[in-house]
Formats: sequence, C-alpha cells, structure tokens
Amino acid sequence: MESRKLGHHGPAITTVGFGSWATGGAWLNGSRQNGWSGVDDDDSVAAIQHAIDSGVNWIDTAAVYGLGHSERVVGRAVTPYRVHEDVYVFTKCGVNWYDDGIPKRTLRPDAIRYECEQSLERLGLDTIDLYQFHWPDEASGTPIEESWGVMDELVKEGKVRWAA
Repeated sequence: MESRKLGHHGPAITTVGFGSWATGGAWLNGSRQNGWSGVDDDDSVAAIQHAIDSGVNWIDTAAVYGLGHSERVVGRAVTPYRVHEDVYVFTKCGVNWYDDGIPKRTLRPDAIRYECEQSLERLGLDTIDLYQFHWPDEASGTPIEESWGVMDELVKEGKVRWAA
C-alpha cells in the first residue's frame, strides 16, 4: 500500500486510513441525535482489524465520536497490534461535553489537557500518536497560542507524539 511521511519527522503512514466516526454509534447532542445508529461494536472492531490486516496503518478517531465510545472501540481493536509501530492512533480534542453532556467547541488549555487524559484512558494507551484540534474554538475566545502551548507541553510530556 502506498504511504507518505507524516510531516517532516513523522512515520510513513498509508495514504488510506480508517476513520472511526461511525464506530461511536448514536449519541445525543442536547435533544438532537448525532452519529450513527445500528452500529455493532464487534463489527466495528472486526472492520478496524481487517483494515489493519490489509495494510492500513493509522486509525483516526475523536473524543466526541459517540461521546467517547469510538475511542473505547478503537482501543479494543488495536490491542492485538504493536501500537506506535504497526498501527498509529490519531484522535482529536476541542469539542468538550464533560460539564453538561452538550458538546461545545473550546480550545482552552485546561480543556485540552483534560480531554487528552480522558482519551488516553479510553484508548488504553500511554501516548497518542497524532493529537489534532477538531474544530476552531467558538466558545471561549482562547488565543490560539495558549492552545498550542498546551499541545507542546503534551508532546514534551510524552502523552502525544505529534500535534496538529
């Protein structure tokens, strides 16, 4: 399978990855249902593992997919593999629902750090390969330099390998 380097110093990643939004299943955003319905976790794990066995070497998820459920499914799916070598796990921050269950876009440093800790726990990992801002900050007005500052700290602490 064709691959390309992730940034200047990252690993070679396949040009096709596995997007796991659907593995989060259905969830409520306030009074509105989001996500996908009728998604079986065992089928999702099998699909992810089939992709890896077929040569795909990165899985993309996000904390907000299924309000954390997708990350738990991805964590389960990658357990038999050498994460950070055979398969890379990418996830996203910036959509926080922890206070009241309603997702809000925020890139406050404390929110990013909290989301990272929660994602690591759900994924069952010590390090996230690529940690990404999911959406621009619409809620808090946090200067982007402050958001990038905490991303840099997470990289230096070894919780994140690469940030975007």
